[in-house]
Amino acid sequence: QVQLVESGGGLVQAGGSLRLACTASGDISGFNLMGWYRQTPGNQRELVAITLSDGSTNYRSSVKGRFTISRNSAKNTVFLQMNSLKPEDTAVYYCNYVRSGRSWWGQGTQVTVSS
Repeated sequence: QVQLVESGGGLVQAGGSLRLACTASGDISGFNLMGWYRQTPGNQRELVAITLSDGSTNYRSSVKGRFTISRNSAKNTVFLQMNSLKPEDTAVYYCNYVRSGRSWWGQGTQVTVSS
């Protein structure tokens, strides 16, 4: 089993910044993928950014140049630095961990961007 604990959400004005963090614990050895997804009411969860344990990353096109995903492998933590936030970035953000074909999710953290 893998447990994910997220932090860092909140309320920010448009143009501001937030940093999300997600720490994984449990059976977390081996090649893995960690990422961030987001969801708004009535919509499907969508990928924001992912990073593999080899350091490679991928981003949703609408956040490229504004968001940066990174990880501290020693602390099993993945970060999402969000700059130049827009009202349309408002959502519940979920951390995701994938290994050996299995997927785990964090509890979600609310990000609200006011105009």
